[in-house]
Amino acid sequence: MEPADERARQTTRQQLINLLRRREHTALELSAVLRIPQKEVYDHLDHIRRSVAAQRMKFQTQPARCLECNYVFRKRQRLTTPGRCPCCRGEHIQDLKYRIAQPPPVPDGGRD
Repeated sequence: MEPADERARQTTRQQLINLLRRREHTALELSAVLRIPQKEVYDHLDHIRRSVAAQRMKFQTQPARCLECNYVFRKRQRLTTPGRCPCCRGEHIQDLKYRIAQPPPVPDGGRD
């Protein structure tokens, strides 16, 4: 089966999960690849964040950073990029990056 055919059969969330398992992406990159609005990407990411835990995977985010003063938004829980830096009030903020990581394999404890 062609990869394009396979992708056409997947839901948007399945496509997002597959993309995020391969490497980090911003919401803007994901919206361009899937040709959906960026706001829709955030809605899907919120659902994916909650659902991947049940599949023993980990949803990871690289925090946004102010490009003017290098402030890092470490404690931010929202998946959207902040509009303004709390330190310098700058509006040049690097987008968050998202990825899904596989957990390390669980050792079997030497059982045969």
